[in-house]
Amino acid sequence: MPELAALDAALTARLREILPPAAFRDDTTPYTEELRGSYRGQAGLVVAPGSAQEVAQVLALANDARVPVVPYGGGTGLVAGQVMPEGPAPLVLSLERMTRIRQILPEENVITVDAGVPVEAIQQAAAEHDRLFPLSFGAQGTARIGGSLSTNAGGANVLRYGTTRELCLGLEVALPDGRVMNTLTRLRKDNTGYDLRDLMIGAEGTLGVITGAAMKLFARPTRRATALLVTPSPAAALKLLSLARVHAGEQITAFELISGMGLRFIEATLPDIRRPFDPAPEWMVLIEFGLFGEADAEALMEELFAAAFEAELVSDGIIAQSEAQADGLWQLREAIPEANRAIGAISSHDISLPLSALPEFIDEGRARLAEMGPYRLNCFGHLGDGNLHYNVFPPEGEARADHLAAKAPVMEMIHDLVAGYGGSFSAEHGVGRLKVADLERYGDPVKLELMRGIKRLFDPNGIMNPGAVLRAES
Repeated sequence: MPELAALDAALTARLREILPPAAFRDDTTPYTEELRGSYRGQAGLVVAPGSAQEVAQVLALANDARVPVVPYGGGTGLVAGQVMPEGPAPLVLSLERMTRIRQILPEENVITVDAGVPVEAIQQAAAEHDRLFPLSFGAQGTARIGGSLSTNAGGANVLRYGTTRELCLGLEVALPDGRVMNTLTRLRKDNTGYDLRDLMIGAEGTLGVITGAAMKLFARPTRRATALLVTPSPAAALKLLSLARVHAGEQITAFELISGMGLRFIEATLPDIRRPFDPAPEWMVLIEFGLFGEADAEALMEELFAAAFEAELVSDGIIAQSEAQADGLWQLREAIPEANRAIGAISSHDISLPLSALPEFIDEGRARLAEMGPYRLNCFGHLGDGNLHYNVFPPEGEARADHLAAKAPVMEMIHDLVAGYGGSFSAEHGVGRLKVADLERYGDPVKLELMRGIKRLFDPNGIMNPGAVLRAES
């Protein structure tokens, strides 16, 4: 690929000709800092186009000048996909001004939006029409739908509604050469060749910039039941999931595994958050049903608890008696990542495994970690879809800074173990720049060869988010 160039005065002048003054950002600092502060990028200039046509014009100019472009959504990514620390200072292209909800069609269960609309804003717009947009995760107030699609974000409701990919019907994408690919269809069936929409989802801005999306909506459940149940082990938790499916079928919205370590971290760092058990049990499951009509969701949850108790799959639990109590249980779950950041992980892992392999993996991982040192493990996540957040912390009373040398061997051990069980080292956060070497180590060679060929086809000059997903080619 041609050598990339630094942004110069000529390109800056051309950009100022095609974009309004409101599109330029004087302070580049917020766009070059990764959320957790672990990585710092650079920016020759930050621009925020207001339309797909403006995005396409910006890309065409950058492509002609061989200037790298880093697409920027809400900046909530956790794998450094939105910051470029090496190479010529890039042009950072922010979607923050593209926040138009273009169309809502409740009768079709479809909403069409600009790519810069925050996920939470789509949820709210859907609610105004008595519809549900089910994508849900901790950063939803800041994360934008374009970035969520580019990383194929998951979240708490994947068990019932699928990942962002499965929620998308069509896309509008600006390509590096200045063309706009319009596959912004609302169709549920469209067998007309290669699905380029699917190719762009999860590409992390390396092939083009998503500028608009048609997303699925759903009927809003009329009854909700939420419970935090104490279970003896992850193996019992999986049996509980199977039992819950017998009782509730596909009405299970979420099924989250929580460890006692997570609650102890919350107690140490976020004491104002109410903890329902003292001392914290070793393992818990946060489960939620969403039912329709006059169905009694709370009674169904009570039936499940009784059956699970009899089967010795649970020993205690709390069934929320109000919306406020349900929200409080979810607040506890959503506080775990914040508490983790306060404690300071040596190594964090976003992994997925076949469901039946999860209990054995957790046990073997804990044993292997103990051989490496007296580290603490906080294992939690979306058990219903096999996605675990598997985070390793220094021994109690010891500083993270004193154990940074352990990060690489710990990560290698865990990712090797994941691969041995047929899992993935990246479940829902993407590859970014942080996991490029992991993709090279664990990825299928034929797949990687084809991915590089696709990259060259769409982006022959290599300007699109260079170094993310695939190592930049010289």
